[in-house]
Amino acid sequence: MTRSPREHRQDIRAGRLQGLTTGLAPGHVQTNLAVVPSAHADDFVAYCQANERACPLIAVGTPGDPSLPSLGADLDVRTDLPAYRVYRDGRHADTTGDISAIWQDDHVAVAIGCWFSMEDALLRAGVRLRHVELGIQGPLFRTNLPTTAVGAFGGPLVVSMRPFRRDQIAIVKEVTSRFPRVHGGPIHEGAPSALGIADLTRPDFGEPMEILPEEIPLFWGCGLTALTALERSQIPLFITHAPGAMLITDMLNDDLIKNATS
Repeated sequence: MTRSPREHRQDIRAGRLQGLTTGLAPGHVQTNLAVVPSAHADDFVAYCQANERACPLIAVGTPGDPSLPSLGADLDVRTDLPAYRVYRDGRHADTTGDISAIWQDDHVAVAIGCWFSMEDALLRAGVRLRHVELGIQGPLFRTNLPTTAVGAFGGPLVVSMRPFRRDQIAIVKEVTSRFPRVHGGPIHEGAPSALGIADLTRPDFGEPMEILPEEIPLFWGCGLTALTALERSQIPLFITHAPGAMLITDMLNDDLIKNATS
C-alpha cells in the first residue's frame, strides 16, 4: 500500500523512517531545504532566483515559523526530514535527525525544487531509473561553471548526473522539460569534461554510477548549488537537508506543470 506524504513525514518525525527519500510518495513534490538567518534570507532567495535552473524556489517561510503551509498543513521543517546537516562559519559541524533544539526565532526556511519530483513522471513514461533500482541518490558534481552571485552568495554550479539508454534520451528530455520548477530539462549531455568534471567515478556528493555501454550521461542543475553558495558565504549558522534526505510535501507534481504554464 502506497503511503501518503503526511504518513511518510509522521514516520520520519517519529524516527521510523531514515535514509534516502528517493522513490517515496510517487506523484508528490520533494524539495531541498535550506534554513538561514533572516538577515541573510533576502540575498539567499535572490541568489536562488538568479540561478533558478539549479535552485528553483518552491516555498519561502517567514522568520521563526517552521511551517510551510503551502506544502503541507502539518509540515514542520524542524522534524520532517530524515537528516539535516548543520553548518557553523561555513563548515559542517553536525548531522542530526531533528533541528528543534537549534531552531531560532530569526530562522527562515527555504524549499528548493528537487530532481526526485520528476521520477514518477519518468517511470510512468517507461523510462528506466537505475539509481532508483539501486536505492541510491546517484552522483553529483561541482562544475567549473560559475553561478550568478548575489551579496555573499556565489560559487560554482553543482549538477546531478543520471545515465539513460540512448533510445530513451529524447523522452527523458521531453518529460523533464515539463518541470522547470524542479530543474527542468538537462543542461548537458555526454562528455563531462565540458563541465570541468574529470572523473565520473569520483562524485563530490552522492554515489558513483557505472555508465553502461548502451547509456549516455545526462546532467541537471542541482539544488546542492545552494549548499556550495552557503558554504562560501561563511555566515555563522545555516542548516540544510542531508544529501538525498528530502522534504516530502503534499504538493502534486502535476501542480508544478500547471503553475509553470498558467
